[in-house]
Amino acid sequence: MSDPFFLLLLFGIPAISGLVSRQMRKRFVQFSSDPMPLTGQQAAERMLFENGITDVQVISTPGKLTDHYDPRNKTVNLSQVVFSQSNVAAVAVATHECGHAVQDATGYAMLSLRSKMVPMLKVSNIALPVLAFGGAAVSQMAGNHGTAILCFFALGLPALFSLITLPVEFNASRRALNWLEEVGIAKDDQYLSARKALFWAAMTYVVAALGAIIQALYFAKIFLGRGRH
Repeated sequence: MSDPFFLLLLFGIPAISGLVSRQMRKRFVQFSSDPMPLTGQQAAERMLFENGITDVQVISTPGKLTDHYDPRNKTVNLSQVVFSQSNVAAVAVATHECGHAVQDATGYAMLSLRSKMVPMLKVSNIALPVLAFGGAAVSQMAGNHGTAILCFFALGLPALFSLITLPVEFNASRRALNWLEEVGIAKDDQYLSARKALFWAAMTYVVAALGAIIQALYFAKIFLGRGRH
């Protein structure tokens, strides 16, 4: 009988991911035709200003889906389309990224934790190939305990990082939507459209986290199973 984790990794997660991605693209295309009074740049700069944040710069970055907040150099990076266009999709994305800047400025704990985990993920990038190509040897040399520790760094950390990302993303969207509603930029249907756009964007992180957890369980079962033989 086929391993259910393997079947989920091979068929389930890609199918769900494809469905969510299609829905997200569909919504963003749909809401790109809904006009807003501000461009993504203007909305981002206003949200930062009204939250008392003066040390963060809003800049345009090449490519699509390249929008992100960089806490290292205090920049809200918006793709060229989001930066320059004045529609619901652009403003929703821009203010979501500013939500991360507000998190950073207010010391949001989950964002701080996620940032601290980034260097640790480099360890997992080294540990996974070691397990994949030398798992049996590692089990013999390090024993079950050592193999379990290596499994945690190789598989557990990425899964944990994906889980921690979820409240960070949902919180940033909530901050964006609350601000849009409070200042009256997005009204009625515009607000609902922005909420739908950010919901489907957040679902991509949910699917990624689910995939990371299933992958961790599947490979942990394999690697730790080796250690018992």
